[in-house]
Parts: sequence; structure tokens; C-alpha cells
Amino acid sequence: MKLKQPIFWKNINFISLLLYPISLTFSFINYLKTLQKKTKYNIKTICVGNIYIGGTGKTPLSILINKILKKKYKTVFIKKKYKDQKDEQKLLIKHGNLICDRNRSLCLIKAERKGFGLAIIDDGLQEKSIKYDISIACFNATSKVGNGLLIPAGPLRENLSNLSKYDAVFINGKKKNNKLKNKIKYYNNKIELFQSEYKIKNLNKFDRSKKFLAFSGIGSPWEFKNTLIKNKFKIEDYLTFPDHYNYSKIDILKIHSRAKKKGLKIITTEKDYLRLNKNNQKNIYFASIELKIVNQSSFNKFLIKKL
Repeated sequence: MKLKQPIFWKNINFISLLLYPISLTFSFINYLKTLQKKTKYNIKTICVGNIYIGGTGKTPLSILINKILKKKYKTVFIKKKYKDQKDEQKLLIKHGNLICDRNRSLCLIKAERKGFGLAIIDDGLQEKSIKYDISIACFNATSKVGNGLLIPAGPLRENLSNLSKYDAVFINGKKKNNKLKNKIKYYNNKIELFQSEYKIKNLNKFDRSKKFLAFSGIGSPWEFKNTLIKNKFKIEDYLTFPDHYNYSKIDILKIHSRAKKKGLKIITTEKDYLRLNKNNQKNIYFASIELKIVNQSSFNKFLIKKL
């Protein structure tokens, strides 16, 4: 979804209350989806998704789960095909097998036919027709649940009460938030809670004594900026674009011109970099982000138990 999150999604205000009746319609549609018959496939399935619109770290977590389990299972990533999400598809392909088609059920059928033993579904919690072995909802530690309302009044895809249907929650980002954890536990006291932090894998490739212009078109641009600053990058200028933004040649020329005037190096996310054609990638560097699970051994035990 190509958007910048509106300010009124952070707190309940006049605009969010004005849009609330439309949110009730989405709530009813979500309820009807839960009445669908669920299909259980022979292949083992782990769904990593979110109920919050925007960046919550679901793709990095999918990649990390694949890294943990690929020695035990023949793994494959499953992704519903969206034209504006080719960056995520390219990122997943760099780390494993990927089946991407018009719907997730078709992808799972293909995965079974190809002999895969475990499918990791990146973004599929709103697909209520599939019975997953493990369902994981991701939240961003900074944005939390916003104002707690459904779209368009708020940033939620589903009511928080739907957490009762999921097995685990990941809170991604270094910021600790006991209020968020308590809110999650309120809706599902038995849900497994895990915390992770964003790490830069290719940190040694950068001269952090230099000053940088950073830009991103992702769901949580503030998280990228915070990660750079925590790793001692000198960010003198920061540009944000809508999520999954397709950069034009003019956009890139403007970024280069702005950086040149201030004598800055240019850095972006790997996902943004993958959306650039080869000509536009020149003199632009990317930070390769991965997740580090705080309680890794507990998560490994959780996976073994559920699978």
C-alpha cells in the first residue's frame, strides 16, 4: 500500500472519529472472513504478518525464521503477487526459494507439488481461508498500535481482539514498551511474546566519519533513521517517501543534487535499493538490515513445539 501514514492515526481525534463509521464496515467484513472454511495443507506453514498497516519487520522475521529452520526442513517463502512489492520478492529470493502467485492457496499447492516441507508465508494473517500451523503477528516497538482503530480511522487491519486467534507476537525494535505487551496480553494471555532488534549486517562497509543523506520509502521510515543513528551514522538530511515507492529518474537526480550541495554520502534501505534500476543505483549505498531476537533460545523451542 503506497501511503504515508496520516498524523491522526497516532491518537484519537476529530478526524479519526469522523471516519470511525467506515471502520465499522471494515470490522464487519473482517468478521465475515472469519466464517470462511479453513483449509489445512499437507505442507507445514508459518505465517508472519501484521494487523498494523506499515512496517513491522515481517519480511526480516520471515528471513530469520528461514535461516533457523532451513537445515531441518526444505523451506520456501510464499508471497501473494503484488506489482508494487517486487522489492520484497527480490529480497526474499536472495535468502531462499520463493513461490509468488495470485493467491496464497495456489502458492501452497505449488509448494506441495515441488516437495517443500515448510512454507513461510510473508504477510498472510488476513487470509482467513488457510489454517496455519503457526501464526505470528508483528508490531513495531515505536508505532505500537497507533490510536487502536481500524482503517481508515486508524492504522489497524483487524481488531486487537483477533490476537486471540494467533500463536505469537513479535515486537520489533529496540524500544521496550510494557504498555504494548500488557495490551497484547489483555486480548490473549496465552500468546507467546518475543522481542527483536534491528541490526545492520554490512556496517563495516561504511565510513561513519562521513556525513549522510538518507532516504526511504518503507512502512516505518523513522525506524530506519533511528537504526542508522544508533549505529553512529551522521544523518544530516533525511527524505521519506510513501511505502513501496517507485523512484523516477527525476527523484534520484533531486536526491543526488541535494546530497551534492551539502557534501553528503547517500544511504537507503536494501528494499529501496532493489526498487532502483541499475543506472539509478550508482553512488547510492544501502544498509542491509536483519533482526536479532532477544530471547532466541525461547523462540527456537517455541518453533519446535508448534511444528
